[in-house]
Amino acid sequence: MPDANPPIIQTTAKQPKPTPRPTRLTVDTLLTVLSKSLFNPFIAWILVLCLRAHATPQTDPAWILTVTYASVLTVVFVARGINDRIAYGSPRTVSEDEVVLVTGGASGLGLLIAQIYAMRGTSVAVLDIKELDEDASGIFGDGVLYIACDVTDRGALETAKERITDVLGRPSIIINCAAARINGLPLLELSAGAFEKTIRTNILAAFHLYQLFLPGVVAAENGGTLVTVSSVLGQLTAAGLSDYAASKAGLSALHRTIEAEMRGSPIKTLLVEVGQMSTPLFDWVQAPNQFFAPVLEPVEVAREMVAAIDGGRGGVIRLPAYATLVNWYVVLPAAVQRIARYLSGIDAAVTQSREISPKVD
Repeated sequence: MPDANPPIIQTTAKQPKPTPRPTRLTVDTLLTVLSKSLFNPFIAWILVLCLRAHATPQTDPAWILTVTYASVLTVVFVARGINDRIAYGSPRTVSEDEVVLVTGGASGLGLLIAQIYAMRGTSVAVLDIKELDEDASGIFGDGVLYIACDVTDRGALETAKERITDVLGRPSIIINCAAARINGLPLLELSAGAFEKTIRTNILAAFHLYQLFLPGVVAAENGGTLVTVSSVLGQLTAAGLSDYAASKAGLSALHRTIEAEMRGSPIKTLLVEVGQMSTPLFDWVQAPNQFFAPVLEPVEVAREMVAAIDGGRGGVIRLPAYATLVNWYVVLPAAVQRIARYLSGIDAAVTQSREISPKVD
């Protein structure tokens, strides 16, 4: 039996080329600037020190307002840290020789994450249904084990597990990026076969993956990390995406259930719920509103995910900014929800995109 933590495998992986960032202004850009300036408690206290340096009286309204503002930001900052610690526990220690398993790693977000870890010389196993046209080392690097595998087939997953364990060792970081390409059809036009394929790929495959590989993660000396890439559409349920939305809602629920069952164990769970990404899954869909709901570049999501994994943290990552508000959406009055959906154009986006790009696989 191989060691649970095999030595780091050297790689010849090339650095992935980042996709050019959009030049248009988005609400995410504005919030990023504000979070590093006006909404940053450290910046706020610098303003307090500046007033102090100018010998501003403590009874001066400017002094009172600035100190109050800095104090409020500090309380919010500390409260968020306490909330995360209570909800997800203290970070685990991530060793340099852990084995990473990425499903859906032949394209899009999964490919980028696999390349990032391969660049470091980390032992990486990639599962994807796609048969590669070229040698895997030319795409990922020499340290990556690529297995063409239908993740909806439990038997194929069991075979892949045996091979991964024999070659690399037991994976302690599982990143589930596998997803079915959207059909974009209304329920009455969607075939039962297409609906079933989406459900099998997006949620049943996750069940098989987690049930087969989680025991090894639990047995790891330093614990492990389980990452589930879901979608904000599991909560917003846009028209024309009944199969995709239902599967992603189920996937998020499955992840949260595992989190509850694994609470108290050394396993960290990370749920990633994102909006539209610039990947083959949604390459034909036109975003309804680029200001409030910009299309995400995979490198943006990968950066947040890898930072959380490397930090040994659990929790929830929601991108872009509007995705952090979906939990509040459900408590709005029904009339307000209808107005918000109409103004955002979410229910017309798929239909209009099909009219522009009618040929969809």
